Order: sequence, then structure tokens, then C-alpha cells
Amino acid sequence: MLNIVLVEPEIPQNTGNIVRTCACVGARLHLVEPLGFRLTQKNLARAGCDYWDEADIVRWPCADAFFEAHDVDELHLFTGQARRSFAETAYGEEAYLVFGRESRGLDLHLIEAHASRCVRIPMREGLRSLNLGNAVAVAAYEALRQQGWPGLS
Repeated sequence: MLNIVLVEPEIPQNTGNIVRTCACVGARLHLVEPLGFRLTQKNLARAGCDYWDEADIVRWPCADAFFEAHDVDELHLFTGQARRSFAETAYGEEAYLVFGRESRGLDLHLIEAHASRCVRIPMREGLRSLNLGNAVAVAAYEALRQQGWPGLS
């Protein structure tokens, strides 16, 4: 199963969009705390999380706990600081696609600790980033395309 990891997401609407993407493609979503919002029923409804019950969601108390538990797994950290394109990477069936918070991405110490696992989504020079939900969708669909669209019709 493909794994999508959001490290400290800040915007509930983006997370809601990603929950929907994960539900539709059968990916597991890992939410790494602290979150920039509370996971209340009211917030989930406002964020469009009507697919919450259809998604496989795992919560982690902090980035250290997640990375300690998955250090030997196939991790791909998405950052604008990487040189290698995400399209030049092979994604296995149990890959973890890791994304940072909307305001500043992944912390530098994570990027440095996992430099050989970092990839980027190409875009025009001088622009900051894609919307987090769009970046997750682009990456997830490339990984699933490489895998032959498992479980999708």
C-alpha cells in the first residue's frame, strides 16, 4: 500500500483534500503532529473531510517517532531543496511519500538526515511551491502509475 505522510500540516482544507485523494487511490495517510488545527467533527466537516471514514489514517505524536519507526523503509521526502526530480525515482509498493507543512516545508535537519531520499517536483524558477494537496496528488499518481494502478479501475 502506498503511504502519504504529512509532517505537521497546517491547513485543514488541504488535509481534507489529501484525505479524499488517499481514500480514492487506496493510500494510507500518516498525520505527524503537531497539526495546525484540531481534529474535531466540526473542523473535519468544514475542511471537506467527508471521506474521512473511507481513508486509512495513522497519527504520529511527532516527526522523530515517525522517522524512528520507518527509517529502514522506502522514504521519499519531497522538498524544493532537492536536485533529483520525483519522476526520476522508482516507487515500490510500500513507498512513503513525505511532505512538510505548507508554510515552510520539511525541517532542514530532516532534509539533511535523509538527503539521498529527497526529491522535488519540477516547477518554474522563482515560485515557492505547489499547493500541498496538488503536490501529494501529483506524486501519488506517479507512484501508482509506475506500479500499474494497483486496485484502481
